[in-house]
Amino acid sequence: MTFNEYKYQRPNLETIEKEFKKAVEIIENSNDLDEVINTIKHINHVRDDFESMQSLASIRNTIDTLDEFYEAEQLFFDENSPLFIGYINEFSKALVACKYISKLEKEFGKLWFEMIRQSLKTFDISIVNLLQEENKLTTKYTKVVAGAKIEFDGKINNLSQMRIYGESKDRETRKQAEAKVMEFFSENEQELDNIYDSLVKVRTQIAKQLGFENFTKLGYARLGRLDYDDKDVANYRKQVYEDLVPIVNKVYEKKAKLLGIEDLKSYDLGLGFKTGNPTPKGDKAWMVERASKMYHEMSKETGEFFDFMNEHQLMDLEAKAGKAGGGYCTYIPSYKSPFIFANFNGTSGDVEVLTHEAGHAFQVFSSRGFDVPEYRWPTLEACEIHSMSMEFLAWPWMKDFFLDDIDKFKYSHLLGTITFIPYGVLVDEFQHEVYNNPEISVEQRKQIWRKLEKKYLPYKVYDNEMLEKGTYWYRQGHIFQDPFYYIDYTLAQVCAQQFWIKDQESHENAWNDYYRLCCQGGSKSFLELLKVANLKNPFIDGTVKYVVGHLQKWLEAIDEEKIDK
Repeated sequence: MTFNEYKYQRPNLETIEKEFKKAVEIIENSNDLDEVINTIKHINHVRDDFESMQSLASIRNTIDTLDEFYEAEQLFFDENSPLFIGYINEFSKALVACKYISKLEKEFGKLWFEMIRQSLKTFDISIVNLLQEENKLTTKYTKVVAGAKIEFDGKINNLSQMRIYGESKDRETRKQAEAKVMEFFSENEQELDNIYDSLVKVRTQIAKQLGFENFTKLGYARLGRLDYDDKDVANYRKQVYEDLVPIVNKVYEKKAKLLGIEDLKSYDLGLGFKTGNPTPKGDKAWMVERASKMYHEMSKETGEFFDFMNEHQLMDLEAKAGKAGGGYCTYIPSYKSPFIFANFNGTSGDVEVLTHEAGHAFQVFSSRGFDVPEYRWPTLEACEIHSMSMEFLAWPWMKDFFLDDIDKFKYSHLLGTITFIPYGVLVDEFQHEVYNNPEISVEQRKQIWRKLEKKYLPYKVYDNEMLEKGTYWYRQGHIFQDPFYYIDYTLAQVCAQQFWIKDQESHENAWNDYYRLCCQGGSKSFLELLKVANLKNPFIDGTVKYVVGHLQKWLEAIDEEKIDK
């Protein structure tokens, strides 16, 4: 079957509720351990069925946000997934109170029960209406941003399609492209402010109702962070500010000289070279063909994985009208299928997003044998290690995509992984400021964003009134949809950069560590997974400095003027 043939059927909540109630009764009252174990396995299948339909509805809704059928189905899940979480919650309570708990921990692993105990703190039946409101608000944000129709270059473009103009060799084109994008956000400023303000209020209310001091603490618990907290993250941000921001600032000073620009502005930051940024030298079909060759040569396992993705048509890669922005990988449990979603736009980002999301997809493909749903994916900061490391492990094949632009690509890709981290840290600190002070005004939030931009991105100078007042974050969907997730990209980047260092020394050793990590799925916590993959802990002082030192040495050995020809 191909993805288009995967059958969607709206779940029957009444039937599902009965299944869960029956399971809870068995777990609480049965004197037969085997019956309890089989009941748990059955409920995990019930969960898989529901989550498969939820995934199919979500994928098809984001592929075409104008499709009225799947828009209605997405609304169904917005309203009913909190009820489903409620069923899981009651089931979870019975599990951790079961008289066979020690034997169940041996059967399913202790980590699952630690995760359950933490997740129980994040839900109560009394907050279902608030969770429904939160879901509707995030869906509303997606629709507003996906609805961008920006007239530029004689075409109607969405936000993903506008990115290529931000990389134009012509400075005026870059400036006007930025202005047109911000014109869209200006037109929607009040609505986006209202959506986010409502999200902050509803999330704060949820947190208080669950007994948390603020949403920050609840946000960490929702993300399943078992072995670190906001103090560890603050220390990591401190390392980035002290050890990385000065280096990035120098990078952009050097870049301005190379580009021959005396007054570097925000719209210049997307251009890496005077002769233009590296671009893939073919269309989507051409790139998928080369990706197939790459994954067959990389390993037997990656070859099997990519064949599966192709044969079942589990990739939707081209930007088109009505399609939601961004890129993601998700999983359809009942079909044991990862799915890759992207918006190709003719930039090097097309290859990066393909390899990035393929890293996610390969990981879940490698760990899809776990019966416990929580073990198929690790927590999000570990998930991003697989994706970002795959970008680096694909380097030996990048010449097939970029041809004569290969040196440009490697330089700009590695540089991009360094310059991204301060931005990711900024997004995280902004959210801490917002949720630790939820009563502040809409305008104060914008002022905080701009203040933090000046702290972490001192080189970013605006020539646009809308951006100067602190609104760049409107385009960062994670801030609206996945609070506190964004720091995970930067933590994972520091780990992925370690895989790059390993790969320079021995591709075989790097691959073995990587594949071992993928096969573990989410069966271990973040810090335990770092040990499995022989990676340094980003929270410990000196880790950022160690990693950046290696990357800086490689970059300094490159003659940028030589490759910018």
